[in-house]
Amino acid sequence: MKHRVYMTRLIAGPAISLIEQVADVRIWEGELPPSREVLLTEVREVDGLLSLLTDKVDAGLMDAAPRLKVISNLAVGYDNVDVAEATRRGIVVGNTPGVLTETTADLAFALLLSAARRTVEGDRWTREGKWKTWGPMTLLGYDVHHATLGIVGLGRIGLEVARRAKGFDMRVLYYSRTRRPAEEQHTGLEWRGDLPSLLAESDFVSLHAPYSAQTHHMMGGAEFELMKASAILINTSRGSLVDQKALYEALREGKIAGAGIDVTEVEPIPLDDPLLNLNNVVITPHIGSASHSTRTKMAMMAAENLIAGLQGRLPPNCINPQVPKE
Repeated sequence: MKHRVYMTRLIAGPAISLIEQVADVRIWEGELPPSREVLLTEVREVDGLLSLLTDKVDAGLMDAAPRLKVISNLAVGYDNVDVAEATRRGIVVGNTPGVLTETTADLAFALLLSAARRTVEGDRWTREGKWKTWGPMTLLGYDVHHATLGIVGLGRIGLEVARRAKGFDMRVLYYSRTRRPAEEQHTGLEWRGDLPSLLAESDFVSLHAPYSAQTHHMMGGAEFELMKASAILINTSRGSLVDQKALYEALREGKIAGAGIDVTEVEPIPLDDPLLNLNNVVITPHIGSASHSTRTKMAMMAAENLIAGLQGRLPPNCINPQVPKE
């Protein structure tokens, strides 16, 4: 008998075809994620689960899936998966690191430019017929070239953002748990040993820290008070790094000039969220890795992780390789 697999979203066709060679596949084809009730029903007899960040894969879900051998998460992050519980049950977990680094860095810089130069606001202005004439004070933004960029978390994506910033002759500071002397020498980065120092000096602050209990709401009211009134916040990491209510107040009151965010505390962001009423924030729907090439590569990696787990092998990108072999 073929293995049984449930996929919580539709992914690139070549990856689906690859999985179908070894398993019977059921796919949730809705635009929004499957509900908890649907997930609990669909996983009852599956051997493999291909999940997204929007799917909570916890002990309760694993209880409902007694045959589960492998969880393949289509993302770099995996805070939606209880990895410790999966390990305890002998379930291998895979993710898709590396492949989306440069694509996400591209979007981070696109948000930075858009927020600084008010391009989204300008587009709306034009479409709404407000462009009556050229005015020297219309939609004034902030220069990116020669400005100071502060990067919080110098992982792969943060480093790629730093490299893009150098093309704009930006001064780049970074705050990270681990100091990177080699990158300071090769890329001209400047380390700051504490977050307040970085916030006070930066014209732009770009978040690239992983989410954890320690980084939850690392940007809140106190942190926004430390930033320049002309500063702009960029977040392409995790929505919960930022206290969203505090961000709204900081933007509304002019404590910071703007923000460009690809992630929010609740996704999709509720239509009654007050952030949506502000002109000085650009919000995209978690599309950091959304290029044709990158999403196909991610899907193929997730498929290869899934197939390896089904066949009793460790996935090529395994989060918990300590899972005991059968």
